[in-house]
Formats: sequence, C-alpha cells, structure tokens
Amino acid sequence: MRNVILVLNAGSSSLKFSFFVDHPQEPELCLHGQIEGLAGAPHFVAKDAAGAILGERRWADGTRLGHDGAAHHLVEFLQDYRDRYQLIAVGHRVVHGGQEFSRPTRVDGEMLKKLEKLIPLAPLHQPHNLAPIRALAERAPQLPQVACFDTAFHRRQPELAQLFALPPAITGRGVRRYGFHGLSYEYIASVLPQLAPEAAAGRVVVAHLGNGASLCAMRGGRSLASTMGFTAVDGLPMGTRCGTLDPGVILYLLDELKMDARAIERLIYKESGLLGVSGISSDMRELLASDAPGAALAVDLFVYRIGRELGSLAAALGGLDALVFTAGIGEHAAAIRERVCRDAAWLGLELDTAANEAGGARISTDASRVSAWVVPTNEELMIARHTRQALSSS
Repeated sequence: MRNVILVLNAGSSSLKFSFFVDHPQEPELCLHGQIEGLAGAPHFVAKDAAGAILGERRWADGTRLGHDGAAHHLVEFLQDYRDRYQLIAVGHRVVHGGQEFSRPTRVDGEMLKKLEKLIPLAPLHQPHNLAPIRALAERAPQLPQVACFDTAFHRRQPELAQLFALPPAITGRGVRRYGFHGLSYEYIASVLPQLAPEAAAGRVVVAHLGNGASLCAMRGGRSLASTMGFTAVDGLPMGTRCGTLDPGVILYLLDELKMDARAIERLIYKESGLLGVSGISSDMRELLASDAPGAALAVDLFVYRIGRELGSLAAALGGLDALVFTAGIGEHAAAIRERVCRDAAWLGLELDTAANEAGGARISTDASRVSAWVVPTNEELMIARHTRQALSSS
C-alpha cells in the first residue's frame, strides 16, 4: 500500500482533483480528474497518469451535488483502491491568504475562521475554495488538510510594489496589491534553474496565459511585481475578465447606466475580456480560427496589452534577461507567442520561428540577447510538494 496526497482545486461549479503518490524524491501523479456541474448536472471522471479513464459517473439533471457531495464522492472513490493507496493528507488551492498567510499552512478550526474573513477580498473564489475543506473536516476530522495560497508567492514583493496610493485608513484594511497565480509562478521558479540556469538567476518575466492571465516579474526566482493586484480581475484582458479598468468607468456604470454592484461584477468578471470584445468566445483557439472582425480585435487587444505590461515589468526589473510562456495559451498557442515575441524585439528578443512552432523549450535564437522559453506549469504538483512539506514540518 502506498501513501497518497489528494490535491483539490475547487471552482464555482467544479472540483478538480489529483492524487499523488508520496515518493521520497518527488510526489508522483497516479490519478486525476474532475467533477463538473456541481449545481445541477454533476459529471465525475477519473483518469490514471497516462489519461486512461478509471471511473466515470453522471448524476440526474437537477442534482445539486455541491462541493460537500463532491468531496465525499472522491473519498468513497478512493475506497475502491484501498488495497493500493492510503490517503494521508489533502492539499487545497486557496486563492487568497491575505497579509497573514505567506506560506502553505495546515488548516484547523481557528485558521478556517481567518480564511473566511478574507472572503470579501475574493468573493467569487474564496467561498468555493473553503467549501471542500469544511466538508472533509466534518467527514474525516483527523485527516490533515493544508491550504496553499495563490497570493503567497507574491508576499515578499517590495512594499512599494504592493501599495495603492490610498489613505492608510483604507490600505490598513488589506486593500493592496496581492498578485495571483502564485502557485504557477512558484512552480516555474522551481524548474527554470534546471532548464535555463543563467536566465533563472537573472531578470525574468513569466507569462501565465490561460483563461485567467497575468505576468510576473521575477529576479532570482523571487516575485518583484505582478500585473494582478487587489483582485484576479486586474491586469491583462482574460477569457471573460476585463483586466485593468479606469476606476472612473465603474463610476460611469453606476451613475449613467444605473448598474448595481452585482451587475458590474458580472460585467467585469464574466462578460468582458476575449468574450466581451469578440462577441464570439472566450476560447483563444476559437478566436484564432475565426475570420470574424471581433475575433481579430480581441486577439489584437490581448497581444497589445501583454506588450504594454511586459514593458512595465521590464522597467520594474531594470531590464530583461528572459521571457517564459506557460499555462494553456502560453504553452499551446504558437501564434500568440510569436506576436508577443515580435513586439518584444525592442527588448532584444529574437524569435526562432521553427522552435516556436515546435513548442520549445527555448524559442529564441542563440544570438538573442533576451531568451524566450515555453515551460509547462504544474500547480497541482506544487500543492502536493507543499502539503508533504507542511506535514513534515508539523
């Protein structure tokens, strides 16, 4: 029997999971999958590390499984493998750790109360992240659970990089730049030294480009600045999120269009970005394949905003040694990488077109002063690592 760590990533209507065997050198993926449609048409599928389906179940339409039911189903599913695996801990992706939690932390009742107080800082994410923690605590109170925060990697940024120009009475309540996608950036920082040691030790911008998108400036593997700030809607345009928006636009929406806070929330989180601009889709693959003017405009704006933010982060770093692409778009959309790299020629980046089409790892020429790379991210493995370390520490 082998010890396994369960990694959970809870969204609003889904629960993604991965089981890692606790090997001495590195946790090893053995099972993974997700449960979708938690609010009305649940669908569970589990696969082995090679992608073969090991289990699948559909519930009747109208079934509200919820995060509690999903977590319980996962524990029951693992019982079918109890002669092979023993669950020793659960690691959770938690979007917000606030100012207090700057490292993965084992969850107890008191800590859970503190995390609930952070819900106003991430109302669309935090409640869902905490739901399976509560469910498992009720079902298996002795099972260790570890919260791994998307904000933690950025907590060591310089104080100036975290501040808004607002009165202390407001910033003192936690209104500051936090940055997100930290688990992804931390993973890239952990593997880049083996792939490109000189670049990893220098000034690097990592482009996490997916349905959620952001850039992070790192020096020596440490976060110095990020495009995301107080919330995960800041910075680049994303699949359905608008990215950076003049606060005056919010006032206009309130005063002139008479939109309330919830309507504005839907607009900036779910109806904007690539979907809002194109009027077609939030999926970059569909937009790149489309001849519609709206699709081209959405892609153009996405690339333009990456170029502007890249220049800003290069300034924060005092120059640039390497650019790293990761996440769904970053890893798979060669056309986007090419356009971003062409626009970054002024920084000294020279693209190797053939290498880019092949997917890297290095996609810049040998003569390029700034190197460019494609590095697949693995947030789940990062959480498994953290969970094992937290268990060892405790």
